[in-house]
Amino acid sequence: MKNDLFEIKEIEDQGIILSDGCRLSSRIWMPKNSEIHPVPAILEYLPYRKRDGTVARDCLTHPFIASHGYACVRVDMRGNGDSDGIMEDEYTESEINDGVEVINWLAAQIWCNGKVGMMGISWGGFNSLQIAERSPEPLKAIITLCSTVDRYADDIHYKGGCLLNENLGWGSTMWSYSSRPPDPMLVGDEWATMWNKRLKAEPFLPIKWLKHQTRDSYWKHGSVCENYDGIKSAVLAVGGWGDAYKNTVSHLVSNIKAPVKGVVGPWVHKYPHFAVPEPKIGFLQEALRWWGRWLKDLETGVEEDPKYTVYLMDGVRPQSWYAKRPGVWVNEGYWPDGPTISTFSLTENSKLTEFSKTKDLNHIVCSPQDCGLDGGEYCAIWLGPEMPGDQRRDDSHSKCYDSEILTERLDIIGAPVIRLKIKSDVKSGQIIVRLNHIHPDGASTRITYGCMNLLHRNGHEKISDIIPNELMDIEVTLDQIAYRVPKGHKIRVSISNCYWPLLWPMPDLGTLTLVQGQFDLPISSHGDLDERGFQPAVLGKPWKIATVREGGNQRNVKRDLKSGIVTTEIIDDFGKKIDQEHGLITGSVAREWWSIHPDDPLSARGRTHWTEEIGRGDWSIRTETYAEMWSDYENFYVKASIAAFHNEDLVFEKEFDEEIQRLGH
Repeated sequence: MKNDLFEIKEIEDQGIILSDGCRLSSRIWMPKNSEIHPVPAILEYLPYRKRDGTVARDCLTHPFIASHGYACVRVDMRGNGDSDGIMEDEYTESEINDGVEVINWLAAQIWCNGKVGMMGISWGGFNSLQIAERSPEPLKAIITLCSTVDRYADDIHYKGGCLLNENLGWGSTMWSYSSRPPDPMLVGDEWATMWNKRLKAEPFLPIKWLKHQTRDSYWKHGSVCENYDGIKSAVLAVGGWGDAYKNTVSHLVSNIKAPVKGVVGPWVHKYPHFAVPEPKIGFLQEALRWWGRWLKDLETGVEEDPKYTVYLMDGVRPQSWYAKRPGVWVNEGYWPDGPTISTFSLTENSKLTEFSKTKDLNHIVCSPQDCGLDGGEYCAIWLGPEMPGDQRRDDSHSKCYDSEILTERLDIIGAPVIRLKIKSDVKSGQIIVRLNHIHPDGASTRITYGCMNLLHRNGHEKISDIIPNELMDIEVTLDQIAYRVPKGHKIRVSISNCYWPLLWPMPDLGTLTLVQGQFDLPISSHGDLDERGFQPAVLGKPWKIATVREGGNQRNVKRDLKSGIVTTEIIDDFGKKIDQEHGLITGSVAREWWSIHPDDPLSARGRTHWTEEIGRGDWSIRTETYAEMWSDYENFYVKASIAAFHNEDLVFEKEFDEEIQRLGH
């Protein structure tokens, strides 16, 4: 294999001029002889700054693929990094159109053979799907990782119609990310003008997102579930059970008519060749097999791969972080028809039993507002203590239904579903359902969960009023999972009506009455050996840096004994480093505080503060971004501000102060 590798060259800043004159900055790795022997191009298209944002993972990924005969092209989106223009929102029509233009530009280059692939994780996974749905002729294949098919139902904004606190959290992240200037070494003296234009135009996106509280046309745009048939490119979809986007791979392999394969590992929100928890896999080799088949017409065997391969995780004790997850790789060749559905009843004596004739219950769910403190982060990404911890405390604030001790191990693969008849004593409400693994000593590991805003019980496009104490039929689908519960243990269904700080609380301090309940569990039995093997992970050469300040992650829960307020504090220090190639110094720190009183949903408050630093020599930039959100019965209130400093002189300030009507949240 080594003798077949191409010697590559790197273009640090290749301009791509769009039809409206906007210049996008790209970094390209390609074989040195590409102009004589053209190669396929592979695009990764992001707002996350190729110069100092994704550079670490770019180094581990793109040069390796390029050395196997591809031109890997990492493009900064309009208004980000070293590209011109202004970014107005995520996944806009402009972003998608620009991406199509870039693909056509790549196909027309002398060093490209006319075939293009697209690859990306998270934002890049989203827009790979969105651009594929537009079917540009040169785009033959994509690899989408940690992405979504439905921007409303399965992104960082709303879940089950409930408002995610990640809406503010990630919006604050983008507020900070987009506040940084381009690098003067690349753009010259124009850097200050470009930066000033960005700062003046930069929106605080959570305000826009909060103005779309139902699944309207805003969210349907860019949701490829609206038009699966538009995707003509071959799709390799990859996900992780530790990630927020657990459902996408199943949706894609179940609905796309183009060639499609899916792989889900135990990982958090990272590429699988350097992800955790282990086992990592040889993702780059799998990518080369995919690109070889669809961009070079080679017989690589990908069409014979299983339709859907998942990592069946062994049940383990609860921890807020895992370096490794034991388990086996299993294949679900007939997905989604593989698992057997076993139906259980919620019973009068709080048991989860094999389904029989359902009897009426009279079980009360009235959780304190701080139920959910051990739910972990919505999207585990920063490699800190972000995973769900021991669920016993949250279980004590929930209505729980336990199975008998298992006489055989249980392989759960798929999305459990619960159907409930319930009543609410107020006009708003939400319900959260967790499936937990109960160990012999009582420790409780969260397997998967789902939630629903009861005002969305008839769909996310409209609000369905709640008549207090009137019976409602609801169905909650939990997230996809592959999890093995050992013999001698139990499973538990835990039901609460709060889940802080994952979900923003409803305005009413309400009580739910469970009248009936059935729980469908997808079961697919497998053995103790891997049913599919992957090559060991390989990596490109790491980013050459010198460390100025070490980073660190912490998550603390504090209780004020006088006020009763409970605050979750999250601090992620990403450290400070120097790029040893071009000398750019970068550093950042993220801080979040989520506070609530256990007896008062209207006490909920979220605050964020990000610091970004960038500099070289006698040139230094720092931005401080702040955001805060609270609510009353009628409205959400959002404040955000930015202060930008050049060589410690304040050069720009801006504030937002918005009042947004609550519509069923």
